Amino acid sequence: MVNNSENPTLSMELPSSIGLGVTQAQFAALAAVNRDLKLERTAQGELIVNPPTGWETGKRNRSLTGQLDRWYEENENLGEAFDSSTGFILPNGATRSPDASWVSKARWDGLTTEQKGTFANICPDFVVELRSSSDRLESLQQKMREYIENGASLGWLLNPQQRQVEIYRPGVEVEVLDNPSELSGEGVLPGFVLNLRRVWG
Repeated sequence: MVNNSENPTLSMELPSSIGLGVTQAQFAALAAVNRDLKLERTAQGELIVNPPTGWETGKRNRSLTGQLDRWYEENENLGEAFDSSTGFILPNGATRSPDASWVSKARWDGLTTEQKGTFANICPDFVVELRSSSDRLESLQQKMREYIENGASLGWLLNPQQRQVEIYRPGVEVEVLDNPSELSGEGVLPGFVLNLRRVWG
């Protein structure tokens, strides 16, 4: 018998009706060897594979994270900002990767080295989801509610297709804005104003 030390990688397609469950440890291992994929894990352990974005969404996300980064560079003492490749383990056990996010300094510094880990065990104070043409609006709305339920103070769901923004805050109804030109970071990100004309493109 000949032992082949190389383990070939096999591809398998799963119908959307079949969920693939993974533990946190399995998810971390998958993410480590699939760095080109944007993976998420629901609170129930279901693996979510998000396809690469098209050029329009990529351009919009660049503007979004660029504007957040400029504000962050002038306000580093307030907290930490992250891009769309960053995963967070929420208190409910889900691992999510918002398109842009920010965590206050007090909450970030309160994490232990283990809690920061590969995926920080925290829900960001501020999260943004940018809808692409392939995203189901209902799924993103559910994700936004999940962020708020797990500790986010402010969330924006940007919907370029309708030029609409949904603003999520704890304890209040979702605010829907039609074709706004800018958004305020309110008291969560003081002084941050997102120019949506640059995001809509």
